[in-house]
Amino acid sequence: MEVVTTITNVEFGKMINAAADALKNNAEKINKLNVFPVPDGDTGTNMTLSMASGAEYERNEDDTHLGKLAQATAKGLLMGARGNSGVILSQIFRGFAAKIADKETLSARDLADALMGGAETAYKAVMKPTEGTILTVIREAAAAANRTAKKTDDATQVMADALDAAEKALASTPDLLPVLKEVGVVDSGGQGLVIVLSAFYAVLSGQEVKTELDNANLDAMVLSLHNAGVQGELNPEDIEYGYCTEIMVDIAKGTTYDQKFDYDTFYNHLAGLGDSLLVINDDDVVKVHVHTEDPGDVINWGTHFGSLRKVKVDNMRDQQAEAASVAAEQKAHAVDEENEAGPDLAVITTAAGKGIQEIFASAGATVIIDSKQAPSTQDLLQAIKDSHAAAAIILPNDGNIFMAAEQAVSLADVPVKVVKTKTIQQGLTALVLGYDQLKSLDENEAAMSAMITEVKSGSVTTSVRDTTINGLAIQAGDAIGLLNGEIVVAVPDANIDQAASELLAKMIDEDSELVTIYYGEDSSLSAAEALQTAGEALDDELEFEIHDGGQPLYPILLSVE
Repeated sequence: MEVVTTITNVEFGKMINAAADALKNNAEKINKLNVFPVPDGDTGTNMTLSMASGAEYERNEDDTHLGKLAQATAKGLLMGARGNSGVILSQIFRGFAAKIADKETLSARDLADALMGGAETAYKAVMKPTEGTILTVIREAAAAANRTAKKTDDATQVMADALDAAEKALASTPDLLPVLKEVGVVDSGGQGLVIVLSAFYAVLSGQEVKTELDNANLDAMVLSLHNAGVQGELNPEDIEYGYCTEIMVDIAKGTTYDQKFDYDTFYNHLAGLGDSLLVINDDDVVKVHVHTEDPGDVINWGTHFGSLRKVKVDNMRDQQAEAASVAAEQKAHAVDEENEAGPDLAVITTAAGKGIQEIFASAGATVIIDSKQAPSTQDLLQAIKDSHAAAAIILPNDGNIFMAAEQAVSLADVPVKVVKTKTIQQGLTALVLGYDQLKSLDENEAAMSAMITEVKSGSVTTSVRDTTINGLAIQAGDAIGLLNGEIVVAVPDANIDQAASELLAKMIDEDSELVTIYYGEDSSLSAAEALQTAGEALDDELEFEIHDGGQPLYPILLSVE
């Protein structure tokens, strides 16, 4: 194991990007750890997208100070956080970054302190911390790192012991959270964190970490370089080097190869041809970006060292002229938007399925975010901004969006409240029965929150794996029915219609008056009508409404009021 006593900005960048890539490669593995065997279990996807945002912010940060890179990572994770797991991961990195904000390099002690800061901040971010989750994993990892840092200045050993403790904590999660033991899985968020820490250790221990993101580094650096240099008022004629030139060379290959690659020799020649030079290489490939007046010389120079795989030349003078024109249009549009009067109060809601979205729109929702993929903090903030409203209410319609919504509240420029709707049915009921555009933000929040308890929410889908939960032995492919988020029906052979009928029977009681059926993209009007007939046979005084929701993954959604 390689001894590392000082972590530089370079190692830190590798750690963050390796973690992002490791999550990407293991997203589906994490998704399958979802407690309920439903097809939208997406912890792995949410953590992947959240970490990818953090890595992108890190790569695009111009300041190479390690503390600044850590803060950029934390900001990226926060803005890109999706799902509760993504938000908690962002809080871990928020605490991590806060502890090392003034550090140019990290010692073993600094690394341990950062992990401890991450654990502390994550626990504070959760109103009611639950053991047997990602929180347990980060706490145990940080405690182990702290113990090791008291005995050694080897950051690699600190990370090794933190990872070992994290893996043991992950293995213990079923003993701490009974539902995990019942279904035979470890905590999915905890698994994601173990993957992050494993990537950190791989980088520090000198293991070969070839990530897909390595190939994106030049593109990200070029984007950052160009963004930093965007000047809408710059005269194209003032550009000294007019051609943005990029080449990729397969080293020591091809018929033109006649010179052994030496980085300094290769770089120094290109440095004399222009500015904004970036050169990244490994044993097989070298990638170049340079602004020059002679693209041909750049291309010719590359051919001496191997075979050209890619050549790209852009005329920056033409691009600048176009950019100036676009900037002028955007400036005018921004003025128009600023002068546009928005509503006093907006309702921001999430929904998947064209029909469901149209119902929300007709009921008065101001901005509807497609929730086929859980929206990020940034998505919610943008929706608030797009509403141009003086205040806003968020209807998450999914418990997995609560924490991202709360983060948006803390970052928004206007007052925002979250009505904690866990289902589409709760969201529609809260909006239709509780919202009054003439009332204040606080009055609407109270009224809409009160409406949540007035509806029972049912959903029917197909199990994606074998499990046993709530006393039901479920096989992959079984049709399952969920009542207020709990699986209460399981029917073999993907018999969605039977599962829906059995679920409806469990939802109806003597107080029930109205049943609304939303059929999805994998169901039909005739199936919904057959379900209505089955419901009328149970209680002929019930009223029924049927809507084409078009929702994915859940062929039937039911609400009973």
